[in-house]
Amino acid sequence: MTHSTSAVEAITTGLAGAAALTLLHESARHVIPHAPRVDVIGMRGIRRPIVSMGRTPPRGRDLYWMSLLGEVVSNAAFYSLVALGNPKHSVQRGAALGLAAGLGAAFLPPVMGLGNQPHRKAPYTQLMTIAWYTAGGLAAAAMARALGRRTRW
Repeated sequence: MTHSTSAVEAITTGLAGAAALTLLHESARHVIPHAPRVDVIGMRGIRRPIVSMGRTPPRGRDLYWMSLLGEVVSNAAFYSLVALGNPKHSVQRGAALGLAAGLGAAFLPPVMGLGNQPHRKAPYTQLMTIAWYTAGGLAAAAMARALGRRTRW
């Protein structure tokens, strides 16, 4: 029997990965020195284009929450790709997508004009970034496999 992925399954899978990643980032930044600060990178990504258009960007908590929402939505959309295809291969897809996202998050912000993560302590910050995005991919894979095992009526 083949498994066809529904939009709800893909969204659920993506949200599971995004939730795991966000929980890791938000928890760790309060307790681990030199933890990845994708929240700061996200705020720069929101603020800089708005300023370049001559507008006043949101500040403080508004900017933070806007960044966090953007991270969850974009990561959920990305991790929803884990649900596509055979559920038996979701772990490999989740690991590969998470690894790719982690490498991008660790090394692309300076290239994109968003600067380095604050308090970056190479290579620990980059390694944590890669590991956490990979964990998000694996969480998405676990959800995809769980949904793929359900009995269809």
